[in-house]
Amino acid sequence: MDAITIKNLTKKFKTATVLDDVNIAFEKGKVHGLIGRNGSGKTMLMKCICGIVPPTTGEIYVNDQRIGKDTDIPKNVGVIIETPGFIPSYSAYNNLKFLAVLNNKIGKEEIRNAIKSVGLNPNDKKHVGKFSLGMRQRLGLAQAIMENPDLLILDEPMNGLDKDGVKDMRQYLLDLKARGKTILIASHSAEDIDVLCDTVCEMDRGKLTVIR
Repeated sequence: MDAITIKNLTKKFKTATVLDDVNIAFEKGKVHGLIGRNGSGKTMLMKCICGIVPPTTGEIYVNDQRIGKDTDIPKNVGVIIETPGFIPSYSAYNNLKFLAVLNNKIGKEEIRNAIKSVGLNPNDKKHVGKFSLGMRQRLGLAQAIMENPDLLILDEPMNGLDKDGVKDMRQYLLDLKARGKTILIASHSAEDIDVLCDTVCEMDRGKLTVIR
């Protein structure tokens, strides 16, 4: 059973082809890695999967729903794409509470548990604007997982984390996989990919190649 199916996906901006006839299926319950240089198309592929950017041609299915036809934005998906954006004058808890209200699916306990699970303190009143990059990345993951999604799409989630933070994040993602979650992760770190991923695809100039 596949969580994501992509058929003949192409994305162009005027004369520039950013995604070039991508065809791939990502199986449920596994961690799938995307590697490639900056500008290779990894982030754009993730944005198309999430419904943030419409494809020029092709089809994307997430949990058997076609993006842009059956639904504009895939359901039950947690996302980190580029640096997570939060309200600088709010605490970690108040930021996630503000976002949780939009879907109205979870309450205080789920928010607190998500913050704890990534190694942050839900009682900390410190404004997010004073957080380090690593702390913002942790909070970004807490946001992505707080509604208990089946699918996580994570673009460079280890950015800004120190050695211990990377170790913690890897273990947490493996724990999520053990609970049956599907994870699509882009990383520049070969070690992250080796430790975490069941399958690996490489993006190069918009083309996708299955490595393993």
